[in-house]
Formats: sequence, C-alpha cells, structure tokens
Amino acid sequence: MIKNTRETPVTDETRESLPRIMRLRIPWLILGLIAGTLVSVTVSRFEKILSENISLAFFLPLIVYMSDAVGTQTETMYVRLLARSKVGFLKNVLKELLVGIELGAILGAGVGLIAWLWLSRFDIALTVGLTMFINVAIAPLIALIIPEILFKEHADPALGAGPITTVIQDFISLLIYFAIATFIVGLTF
Repeated sequence: MIKNTRETPVTDETRESLPRIMRLRIPWLILGLIAGTLVSVTVSRFEKILSENISLAFFLPLIVYMSDAVGTQTETMYVRLLARSKVGFLKNVLKELLVGIELGAILGAGVGLIAWLWLSRFDIALTVGLTMFINVAIAPLIALIIPEILFKEHADPALGAGPITTVIQDFISLLIYFAIATFIVGLTF
C-alpha cells in the first residue's frame, strides 16, 4: 500500500501478496453481493408488469449495462485523477452532468428507435428510451460521488468504488425503469 500526496492509501497490486490482495478486495465484493441480492428482491416486486409485458425484460440487460458502462468510464477517469491529486469535485460534477445528458439523449433516442422498429410498440419504445436517457444522464454523478466519499474517508477508491457504484447504479437504473414502465406501459396495457 502506498500513499498519494493527499494521504489516502492507493493499492499497488504489483507489490502486494495474493492473500493481501484478497483481503483488500473481498469485503467490497461481499458488500456488493449482499446489495445485489437486495436489488434482485426489489426487481421481483415488479413481476406483474413484467409478466404482462414480457418485452420489457428484453431490455433489462441493456438498460443496466449502458448505465454501468457510462458510470465506469466516469469512475475510472475520476479515480485516476484522485490518485494524482488533481481533483476539482464540483468542476467534474458539472462537466460529467453535461456529458451524461448528451450521452443519455443520444443513447436514449437510439434504443427507443430500436425498440420501436423491433417491437412496433410506442409505449415500450418510449419507456426504454426515456429510461436510457435518465439513467445515462445520472450515471456519471453516481460514479463521481462514491469514489469521492471513499477518498474523503481515506479508503482506496480503486478498490471500493467499482463494486459499490455498480450495485447502486444497477438498483437506481432498475427502479427508474420499472417506475417509468409502470407509468407508461401500465397505463396503456
């Protein structure tokens, strides 16, 4: 374990033993496993809307993946900045919010169009497109907040941010998806 100039530990896995690496990584992954199980239980609460509109299930992996992918890009860049001590949190939040909104608009329109062409259902297309827009727009914010909290608590954000950010992003993405689906598809079904 090395320290950067801001006194937050930065793990150098090239110098750590395998048992030490496991001790550093496993707590975050167990926390992610527990939280992921809670996310799965939450998704089960939307069984009715999924059973009545099975095509909503087709887009679950895409919704979760794209939100995570956008968040991971932001998180990776931000953790690298934290390690170099070149960070302006609020400046990054504003920049990434704009990036998220632009990416969300592009990806939301794209997936909405794909859903409409594929399924010929405007309600599903609107649900998927709007969900993608919102989730991608907020993904960078979540990806900045978690590493920043870990960094301020003097925990290595490279170890904890990924698992924690991913499960939080997945949970939020799915809640947004099912809330929008319940409102749009639930009203038209």
